[in-house]
Amino acid sequence: MSKKNKEKDDYFQEEKSSILRSIGGLVTFSTILPLNIHTSIEEMAKVTWFWPVISAFVGLIALIIVYLLNILNFPYFVTATIIYSFFIAFNGFHHIDGLMDIGDALMVHGPPEKKIAIMRDSKIGTGAIALFFIVAILTIVLLYSILEIGPIISLNSIIAIGPIAGVLICEMSGKLGLLSCCLSSKPGPDGTGKYFIYSMNHLNFIIILIICLVIGYLLANILGIFGVLGGIFGGGLISLIGKRNFVIATGDVLGASNEVGRLFSLLFMLIMLTIFYI
Repeated sequence: MSKKNKEKDDYFQEEKSSILRSIGGLVTFSTILPLNIHTSIEEMAKVTWFWPVISAFVGLIALIIVYLLNILNFPYFVTATIIYSFFIAFNGFHHIDGLMDIGDALMVHGPPEKKIAIMRDSKIGTGAIALFFIVAILTIVLLYSILEIGPIISLNSIIAIGPIAGVLICEMSGKLGLLSCCLSSKPGPDGTGKYFIYSMNHLNFIIILIICLVIGYLLANILGIFGVLGGIFGGGLISLIGKRNFVIATGDVLGASNEVGRLFSLLFMLIMLTIFYI
């Protein structure tokens, strides 16, 4: 073992555990924010439940960008494309990588072991590109549709702020979908995903669910509730697909649940708006 690697291992062994350091490590790991708080996966995983709050902050930044682009009279479709690009880039492309990996794996016929081997292959195939395209274009179109309805709508006090709040809610709910996938999945024997799955329990999930529901309700009333439920549904759907195809959930499966959770959050909100607005 080299001296450099030895020092790195000693650093992990000697570091003092704290919730603030774990949160800082999770932010460094899952975003491009230059906090430079590097800690072990085990330490970060202890605060897996806090992930939606971090994503709510990312959503807040995106919401500010939307307001600025609206002031500049950007077309809504361009705004939606910029916001989606911001989401995947700000998250360091981690979750998109997972989505594309399972896209390749789902194309394979055979036992779970074969599909997992393909999923962990660094090569990018047709399945990866196709699944990314489907999720990306649907997410952009859903964002566009919600933004086009208008920043503020009064529907007999059903919506407090307006559909534009869906920009924040969908990002927060995407991570809640990841947590729902953690809660309902079986961890593998190796990989980083197992630490997040092991750390998630029903009590923590209920607590963060309540926090997300409160945030969603305060921002957009019933619309926010629909968005949160959509995120959970998307995460549960990926969990089900993961069980049927891989038996276990890897880090790639968890990453995909975030992207699909965001998509379904937007879809649920658009369904709600369609029912009450038209």
